[in-house]
Amino acid sequence: MPNTHTDQRQEFAMARDQYSELQAFIAVARHRSFTKAANEMGLSQSALSHTIRGLEKRLGIRLLTRTTRSVSPTDAGQRLIDRVAIKFEDIDAELAALTEMRDKPAGMVRLSCSDHAAEQYIWPRLKPLLREYPDIQLEVRIDYGLTNIVEERLDAGVRLGEQLEQDMIAIPIMPKARMLVAASPDYLKGKSLPLVPQELLEHQCINIRLPTFGGNYAWEFEKDGRELKLQVSGQVTFTNVDHIIQAALDGFGFAFMPQESLAPHVKRGDLITVLEDWTPSFAGLYLYYPNRREASPAFKLVAEALRYSPELHPMIFE
Repeated sequence: MPNTHTDQRQEFAMARDQYSELQAFIAVARHRSFTKAANEMGLSQSALSHTIRGLEKRLGIRLLTRTTRSVSPTDAGQRLIDRVAIKFEDIDAELAALTEMRDKPAGMVRLSCSDHAAEQYIWPRLKPLLREYPDIQLEVRIDYGLTNIVEERLDAGVRLGEQLEQDMIAIPIMPKARMLVAASPDYLKGKSLPLVPQELLEHQCINIRLPTFGGNYAWEFEKDGRELKLQVSGQVTFTNVDHIIQAALDGFGFAFMPQESLAPHVKRGDLITVLEDWTPSFAGLYLYYPNRREASPAFKLVAEALRYSPELHPMIFE
C-alpha cells in the first residue's frame, strides 16, 4: 500500500529544491556575478555553481553565459527571469510580512540614497526609531545613480521629485529644496562678486561628478522664467558633498550646494552666498517605492518616520 506521507514529503523536498535553484539563478543573474550572489546567499561559490548546473541540467537548457570576466543570462535565462523574478519577490515580501506580524515589527529595510540624504534626513530620523524597535534592521546604500530599486531588491530609494518614476509611491522627506552658490571670504578677497551666472566662468568653481549625469553636474539657474545650465571649471572635482564644502571653506572657489548643507557655514560667516536671485526653490527629495508591493510593518514605520512634517522638521534657515 502506498505511503502517502512519504510521497508528500518527497514532493515537498523536490519543490523546496526547485525553489532554491531558482533563487540561486535569480541572484547570479541580478548581480552578474557568482561571487556577489554567493555572498548574498551565504553559500560557497562552488556550491552555488553546482546548484546552477543542476538547474540547467534538469531543464535541459543553458541559462547563463559564463566568461572569465562576466556572467550574463542567455535568452532562455532572461525569459525565465522576466517570468518568475517578480513572483519570487512577492513571495519573499509576503513571507517577510508574516514573520513581522508580532508585537514589535522586525526585519530588514534596505534603502538607497546619496550620502547627503543619509546624513541630513535618513539617519537623524531613523535613529530614534531603531532604538525603539531593536528588531528592525536598516541597510543604507550610498548611491548617486538612478538605482533600479526593484532589480536591486531594495525596499525604497530617495530621489528628487523631478527624477521619480510614474509607477512609484512617493513620500516627501523634505520641503522644497534650494541650491546656493557660495565661496569663502579668503577666496573672494580682491575679486568682484559675480552678478550673473556666466561670470562664474571667470572664477574657480568646485565641480561634483555624478553618474546620473554622465560626468560633471551642470549648475542650474533660473530667473524670470529664464533657465540656464552652466558647465563650470576649477582645480578640483569631487563626488562627495562634504568634500566640496570643505574645499570651499579652504578657499578653492565657489561651491554649488544644497541650502541646508551650507546653512551653518553661512551663519558663521565662513561662506558667503552669491546669485541668490538666480537660485529659486524646486521639488525636494522623496522616498519612493513600488506601488504593487504590500509594505511590511517595519517598512511602514520607516516610511512614516521619514515623511516630512513642517511641525516636526522646520527649515534650517530661510
